[in-house]
Amino acid sequence: MAKKLVIKVTAGADAPERCSQAFTVAAVAVASGVEVSLWLTGESAWFALPGRAAEFELPHAAPLPDLIDSILAGGTLTLCTQCAARRDITEKDVIEGVRIAGAQVFVQEALVDGTQALVY
Repeated sequence: MAKKLVIKVTAGADAPERCSQAFTVAAVAVASGVEVSLWLTGESAWFALPGRAAEFELPHAAPLPDLIDSILAGGTLTLCTQCAARRDITEKDVIEGVRIAGAQVFVQEALVDGTQALVY
């Protein structure tokens, strides 16, 4: 099994099943003791803002705020720099614990030995 899991989620409310799957996999991996880094890109960038995850609904899926809390409790949650800039989101706007970083950091994380990268 990979020692670390780097997940990039590109979907938000525009593709709710794909979005939910990414957050669910990340939360399950954290609960399983895997080191997790979840990256918010594209439409999922909005979930870095307070209250936005509570607006997300998908029948038969775990509530997104609960999944985010689980991920933040044991993993890393990163908002893409360019995605944040395109949406006028700054570090002062995001949920506590969310960092903003760019592609260079994503690539560094994904290329570490023992790391599995997934994109949703």
